Amino acid sequence: MAHIILAETSASVSELKKNPMGTVAAGEGFPVAILNRNEPAFYCIPAKAYEALLEKLEDMELNAIADARENQAEIKVNLSDL
Repeated sequence: MAHIILAETSASVSELKKNPMGTVAAGEGFPVAILNRNEPAFYCIPAKAYEALLEKLEDMELNAIADARENQAEIKVNLSDL
């Protein structure tokens, strides 16, 4: 059965065990697909790429909240009420 590999670089679990940092470096800053018996088992993602991914997800969540609030009715407030 064919498997989709969502990375340009791949390595076996054995290669990862032999040289973990070399395997990460082979991805040149991008994820590396780690294969077990020629099937993707997991993706090894460098810290900077993971942090960027989390920031992007947070931005998307905040944008969704802002978009939802944009369509809500306006609430008028007097300065003296604050």
